[in-house]
Amino acid sequence: MTVDTSAASSATPAPAGGSGRHRVAIIGSGFGGLWATEALAKAPVDITMISETSHHLFQPLLYQVATGVLSEGEVAPATREVLKKQPNAMVLLGRVTDIDLAARTVTSLSPLGTTVTPYDTLIVAAGAGQSYFGNDHFSEFAPGMKSIDDALELRGRIFGSFELAELCTDPADAEEWLTFVVVGAGPTGVEMAGQISELAHRTLRRDFRRIDTTKARIILLDAAPAVLGVFGDHLSNIARKQLESIGVEVQLNVKVVGVDNTGVEVIDPDGTHRRIRSRCKVWAAGVSASPLGKQLAEQSGGEVDRAGRVKVNEDLTLPGHPEVFVVGDMMALNNLPGVAQVAMQGGKHAAGQITKRLRSEPAGQPFKYFDKGSMATISRFHAVCSVGNKIRLAGFTAWLMWLAVHVMYLVGFKNRFTTMIHWAVSFLFRGRSQRTTTRQQIVARTLMARLSATEEALNEARAARTSVGVSQGGVNGTGDAGEDRTEAVDHEAAHDTVAELSTAYGTTAEGAGEPKADDRETEPTSGQSSGGGS
Repeated sequence: MTVDTSAASSATPAPAGGSGRHRVAIIGSGFGGLWATEALAKAPVDITMISETSHHLFQPLLYQVATGVLSEGEVAPATREVLKKQPNAMVLLGRVTDIDLAARTVTSLSPLGTTVTPYDTLIVAAGAGQSYFGNDHFSEFAPGMKSIDDALELRGRIFGSFELAELCTDPADAEEWLTFVVVGAGPTGVEMAGQISELAHRTLRRDFRRIDTTKARIILLDAAPAVLGVFGDHLSNIARKQLESIGVEVQLNVKVVGVDNTGVEVIDPDGTHRRIRSRCKVWAAGVSASPLGKQLAEQSGGEVDRAGRVKVNEDLTLPGHPEVFVVGDMMALNNLPGVAQVAMQGGKHAAGQITKRLRSEPAGQPFKYFDKGSMATISRFHAVCSVGNKIRLAGFTAWLMWLAVHVMYLVGFKNRFTTMIHWAVSFLFRGRSQRTTTRQQIVARTLMARLSATEEALNEARAARTSVGVSQGGVNGTGDAGEDRTEAVDHEAAHDTVAELSTAYGTTAEGAGEPKADDRETEPTSGQSSGGGS
């Protein structure tokens, strides 16, 4: 099914009052896309926001969803609810698969089929995903932290590890379940390691009878020589000392070369290979821009950097295409960091340029980023804050600033109110408001990926067998033999799919990415030591 969202289409109506007005398509509902949309609220334009998810994600607090502090709704309000009072904005659910710069259309894919959205101006704010530095197979055992799905899966893995350790009769088995490895010592990795330590040493220490959660190991790994390196040496050293004081083992200059179900393979600075046995791993190292960036560069003759970000003009437009703006994690300009503030300000800048053009005012002004500083929370009552080249804060004052800034940028009064309540429960007391986990959270991502791969293989087999059947039909005068073979392949592939899903949902969950109970002696494969790392 193909849907045309132009004003002439009857399948999908245009936004209210949209006939003949300037059409702005915005890809992504993150900081860049949402801030651009809201900045165009009073402009004489019709906006179509296309997003793969139905929510706006406040990614800086995603780790708190993973560790039971906040619910997913508090950091991911529905995009439609946020924009319900903006009549010139329409939201479409779909994953953008193609941008045609010549035809000025955006093609997106949803469960109902393909949607084609024409535009006069395009803002691309599709964000970035997790990068495993060429070792994507690591993701099966070490989820990243880029989506609500990731956070819920990690919540299930983290709390589930404590539960399964309680069942172990062998202390060595329990130790494996109580060893948590976080790869990446940037803000996300530091905050995640700190919160897991808080769980083990404060929240859960009275909840179990057979295990002592305070003996859990939380290991923070990074190939870099410093924790929070972008914050400068002073704050980096403070952060490391604070992490170590709450029980986090910081291991720097360590390269991760293998990740499997039961542990992590690393190379130390002296070249020594060793294995860290762990059932719960978190990947917080590296990002990779949306593949749409490469598509834009190929069509425009532009370039992308090593992270897949598009090199843009000073005014955030795509070279050779002034009607296309690229903002947030997808743009490469003046070494700007991939942080929320860059995306917010970039979205507002693009909206301002569009408004100037519609008013026939001079446009093309360069984007000027105002650095409001960087923050990271280490533990309760302790954070680090860097503003400009002079202000460096650490401790309780920085933590209060962190609270204020994050509350201010949360979308919606309800979310701000409930977030503050949950913070009080977690930080002033020992509770975690969101400890509910399900097995589905843990296995669903891997099962969906494998089911998709099976379906793709099935379709390829069908096409191949059909081709053989047509060929034989031309020789023999009948296509019956080809049809029989196609049915046989369908049956075989369907049987394999059912068997795989049954195994995944069985008692061992083998093959579903969920830890098994009997594979502690599994050796790393040769492919796991072939490169990559943090």
